Amino acid sequence: MIKIDEVVNEGLNKVYPGAVLLIGNLDGEVLYKKAYGFRALKPLREKNEEDTIYDLASLTKVVATTTSMMVLLSRKEISLWDDVSDYIENFENGIKIFHLLTHTSCLPPYSNVWKYSKSRESILKSIFEEKPMCKPGSKIIYSCLNFIVLMALVERVSGESFKDFCEENIFKPFKLNSTSFLPGNREIVAPTTERDGKILRGEPDDELAYYMGGVSGNAGLFSNAQDLFKFIVTLWKGEVIPRIIFERFIKTEVRVEGDRRFLGWNAALPEKSCGDKASPRTFGHDGFTGTSLWTDPEKGIVVVFLTNRTHIERRKTVEDMKRIRIRLHNVIFSSFF
Repeated sequence: MIKIDEVVNEGLNKVYPGAVLLIGNLDGEVLYKKAYGFRALKPLREKNEEDTIYDLASLTKVVATTTSMMVLLSRKEISLWDDVSDYIENFENGIKIFHLLTHTSCLPPYSNVWKYSKSRESILKSIFEEKPMCKPGSKIIYSCLNFIVLMALVERVSGESFKDFCEENIFKPFKLNSTSFLPGNREIVAPTTERDGKILRGEPDDELAYYMGGVSGNAGLFSNAQDLFKFIVTLWKGEVIPRIIFERFIKTEVRVEGDRRFLGWNAALPEKSCGDKASPRTFGHDGFTGTSLWTDPEKGIVVVFLTNRTHIERRKTVEDMKRIRIRLHNVIFSSFF
């Protein structure tokens, strides 16, 4: 494991204060698990542990929101080609649920509404009023707004808050005991950036999720490496979500201008953080805070890599994080198969 450690250690105290790496197989066996560096650098240094809980950032999109859509689809409460306007008022723009899940809605990548609207209701209203930048289905434009709209759709269909829906239909049945929005035990949560005069710990780094009260479909979820591994294995075995539904989400592919995506999940390409050695069927996702989750079905390998990059620097280390992720996954996918 010397090469793995060398790659992870390269980023310590420069790109991220610490990390947790878990490598496992789809039978549920943990092959490698290790904590590196520190959980926190400020106000005091705290040694990192394997059970450290991280701000997942955009991994929320797959663990919470995409899985919520699997639940609704398995219950026959939605169709992937339903108009979003069937569920959300004043959303008359031709966008289908399928477009949101595949980032082909052409909605803008993000919204700065959080700068002047600090309530959940006003932020959602503003996002619902956004217009597509092109014809839905014509381009892949990665957008956090897609998954905020999907969150609202889950709430409309279920009649529950997104937080309650996820707890009842994902976290509890999957037995994800360390996964939640707004975690209670913040002592084992890795802190991220500083905002409103405080270092965030248990509150999302993402601005839209933060100002919506900590719960969103694009970001805001917290978890640890063991839970994320359990999540993938449980999905793979079809123990909570019917296997046929899960397979539809990781096999339905959209290709536009050299990019490719599955339903909710990112698909492997050499420039993606899964690296050059992952098979074409590999699915996964990254998070802005320095998190990633990739599964290669052909090799039968799951890689969970969690860091709190934004505890050191929020913008300048994005490319450094990308380079380390690619190198790390190249080493892993070359070694474990």
